[in-house]
Amino acid sequence: MATNVFVGNLPYTTDDKALSDLFTQAGTVVSAKVISDKYTGRSRGFGFVEMASAEETQKAIEMFNGKDVDGRALTVNEARPREERPRP
Repeated sequence: MATNVFVGNLPYTTDDKALSDLFTQAGTVVSAKVISDKYTGRSRGFGFVEMASAEETQKAIEMFNGKDVDGRALTVNEARPREERPRP
């Protein structure tokens, strides 16, 4: 079963492919998505990676949490389900 990983503090130059390539070191990447601002299209500095198994997810967290990438220490942990927020 695939598991999502939250990746924070990404360099703003990181794109989906670079994120996927980085996390392939920990195992099979099902998908990788850098979240971008809907108005400017610029990266918001975080993203999500879906790993193929729970073991690979744990390995990715251990390998990359705190790791320096282009001068920024990544924050990597298991993603929580998205919470619905009330619309203003």
